[in-house]
Amino acid sequence: MKQKIEELKDLLNKYSYQYYVEESPAVSDFEYDTLFAELQKLEEEHPEFVTPDSPTQRVGAIGEKFEEYKHKYRLYSLDNTYTYEDIVKWYEKLTAEYGDNVELVSELKIDGLAIALTYENGIFTRGVTRGDGITGEDITANLKTIKAIPLKLFKNVDIEVRGEIFMPKTSFEKLNEENMKTGEKIFANPRNAASGSIRQLDSRITAKRDLSMFTYAAIIEKGSEKPKTHYETLTYLKELGFKVNPNIKLCKNAQEVIDYCKYWETERTKLNYATDGVVIKVNQLNIQEDLGYTSRAPKWATAFKFPPEEVSTKLESIELGVGKTGAITPVAILTPVQLAGSTVSRASLHNFDEIKRLDIRIGDTVLIKKAAEIIPKVITVLQDRGHNHRKEIIAPEECPSCHAKLSTRPKEVGLYCENPQCPEKVKAILEYWISKDAMDIENMGPSVISQLYDLGMVRNFADFYRLTVEDLLKLDLIKEKSANNIYEAIQKSKKCTLPRFITALSIRNVGKENASILAEQYGSLEKLMDASVASLEEVRGIATKMATDIYEYFHTPENVAIIKDLLSLGVVPEHTSVVKSNKLKDLTFVLTGTLSTMTRSEAEAKIKSYGGKASSSVTSKTTYLVAGENAGSKFDKAQKLGVIILTEDEFLALLRKR
Repeated sequence: MKQKIEELKDLLNKYSYQYYVEESPAVSDFEYDTLFAELQKLEEEHPEFVTPDSPTQRVGAIGEKFEEYKHKYRLYSLDNTYTYEDIVKWYEKLTAEYGDNVELVSELKIDGLAIALTYENGIFTRGVTRGDGITGEDITANLKTIKAIPLKLFKNVDIEVRGEIFMPKTSFEKLNEENMKTGEKIFANPRNAASGSIRQLDSRITAKRDLSMFTYAAIIEKGSEKPKTHYETLTYLKELGFKVNPNIKLCKNAQEVIDYCKYWETERTKLNYATDGVVIKVNQLNIQEDLGYTSRAPKWATAFKFPPEEVSTKLESIELGVGKTGAITPVAILTPVQLAGSTVSRASLHNFDEIKRLDIRIGDTVLIKKAAEIIPKVITVLQDRGHNHRKEIIAPEECPSCHAKLSTRPKEVGLYCENPQCPEKVKAILEYWISKDAMDIENMGPSVISQLYDLGMVRNFADFYRLTVEDLLKLDLIKEKSANNIYEAIQKSKKCTLPRFITALSIRNVGKENASILAEQYGSLEKLMDASVASLEEVRGIATKMATDIYEYFHTPENVAIIKDLLSLGVVPEHTSVVKSNKLKDLTFVLTGTLSTMTRSEAEAKIKSYGGKASSSVTSKTTYLVAGENAGSKFDKAQKLGVIILTEDEFLALLRKR
């Protein structure tokens, strides 16, 4: 059985490498998922054979905080150059000391987050953020969820590697679209999105954010395979199973570096990741060692920064959009212009505070750029003689859709339509109900939703499940086949998971990630609807404001009536938790520190499966504190309160005995 598990692990790690590193899938998703499920089942039956390099260990867990970790080898910054003349001068200094045979390696500078990864005997053991270069944060659990980071190398070596975590542009756009629909945070650029994702205490959220990594350096203390050049190091990293950027060039002189920079200054817009320059390094490692470092940066490397691409265009008008939360979003309508490889005609102005800050007026010439090469952003207004004669843009007092009076919310800068019957707001909510992250009803889109609403066929979620094929045939451009497909998709959605159902309800401040946490905590819709604010506040990741929003949603008569209507029409959200027995009933556990045989989320799942409660905070009602390595302040609090403290072995023994 151990051999079978090892074979499956090796095969899945190989397929994962081919998919995420080589970007050349060898099997279908279905085949991979089937093998993964088989491995998962075998490991559940034989937990003694579970190892850190197993693909199943990429599943996330919830932590309390990130522990500080002092880097064994300091992570330095880079000095910057901004002109081609600077590159020539920098290279001339090198050749003056080492002769004309100094080779350079040019690499695209990825706009992401630097990390240091440690491997012992080929197994990934620790991942740490750059921090201040001397001390970072241990985010190993989160990094394990990133598929481009190998859990096991192709060779059993001890090595520390440096890499850059990034979020692909397409993933960034998708995340912001989803967050805009749910009213969650909108990220300014892929780097911010990656940073926000990698530092989640709940690494299950990190796992869903589609992050990747390029490896760019290694520290090898010993071994006959130790490379002699930086270029050989990158080749060696690829042989070990790391993802190395393919657009690296070995250059013989400064002119070749300049040609490389000029090429990528324009071509980088075609890449699916953000870049902000080129890193130039001396290739020969013996020269690197001889040159050494200043107090902050290596003398053998420099970064050439690309100038941001900016263009001017005219603001023709402003459109107002109404989102599902009721948020009013002003959108700048621009004279179409080419920017960073695409035609731009619209740019979000976010809110009216931003309009006031920019003092932007219709008819103005504005300077725009793409934030992180993706999202069009108005930087400033180019003042002209006519600017002061143009009318200032005044924030509306009424909703552009229903004409209800707009309101503000505490600690928020936006304007909101609070009318629950606002047509555009209702349409946005209905569109979200059918979306992929919610009920995932295929073959429907905004135009179908708009027609259904305008014809009075659908006013709330439950109305979808009253539609007949004949109703759908009344819509423009919907023929019999399309009507049948939509009808079948609606019927199929009746059987859904609890997280999807909670997400689809569009509860204020609750997106799909928090919906999953709520589903796991309460297990059923009924228990969630009955939860008090105090109970909700105890759930990891649910703050007081969100707890209040959830409670109010489920205690609003109109919402309760729609949910009851949905249930009566056959919509059945599946229960999430499955309790194997009640042997831990009425017992409350708190976990702290690092467990060696399982993750904390796995331990919490075991507690819940036996009827116990896993809490995030130590109180006088806590039955047991389970303390792993590096236990934190919860350990001290448990001692003061007289809570029984269990080691990991004692905890496992308790599970076996009861």
